[in-house]
Amino acid sequence: MTTEHLFDLQKVAKRFVKGKDSITIFDNLDLSINKGDFVAIMGPSGSGKTTLLNLLGGVDQPTEGEISFDGQRIDKLSENLLAKWRANNVGYIFQFYNLMPMLNAARNVELPLLLTNLSSSERKQSVATALELVGLADRAKHMPSELSGGQQQRVAIARAVVSDPKLLLCDEPTGDLDRATADEILKMLQLLNREFGKTIIMVTHDPSAAKYANRTLHLDKGKFVDRELAA
Repeated sequence: MTTEHLFDLQKVAKRFVKGKDSITIFDNLDLSINKGDFVAIMGPSGSGKTTLLNLLGGVDQPTEGEISFDGQRIDKLSENLLAKWRANNVGYIFQFYNLMPMLNAARNVELPLLLTNLSSSERKQSVATALELVGLADRAKHMPSELSGGQQQRVAIARAVVSDPKLLLCDEPTGDLDRATADEILKMLQLLNREFGKTIIMVTHDPSAAKYANRTLHLDKGKFVDRELAA
């Protein structure tokens, strides 16, 4: 069965137990995201944005409900199968880059490929292609400390796309950057969406960043709300 939807969430609940208390983040949450979409998720702190991103990335599992990716139920996968699913389908981009400081740019980009069956020469070619894509082919041997914040984030983007995933999950990808550099990164994400067909889900506090997405969803207290109600 083929579907236009990359994600379908049905009646998803997420609760955390803290001592004798049960904290509900989501209850009966529904969401559909189409293939090739670029979605910004906004909302106040504590609204559940990062928890939702973790559920979509298979980092966490729902307490109740169903999460399907391209027609496959991922909420039912074992830890081993979920790890393989993430490696094959998901690229992550974080606010603080999460680069390994002791590895140069090329080695950082190569990290996800170490989980694949690619040969050393194949990995090298994929890394070169990814760095070329983000405009850092001439910085392959530079250490993170030798790169600007914007360049470090571009290395992180290269690392996220080097295995050619269908999905990019971005958690405040421009939160540590100045406006001009942030716009460069957002234009790069837009390019990956429009020219390479990557589905992108981006959590952000920044309305200017959200404008680069195809649509914006507003979370408040674990529910999607209208823009007017979220203001």
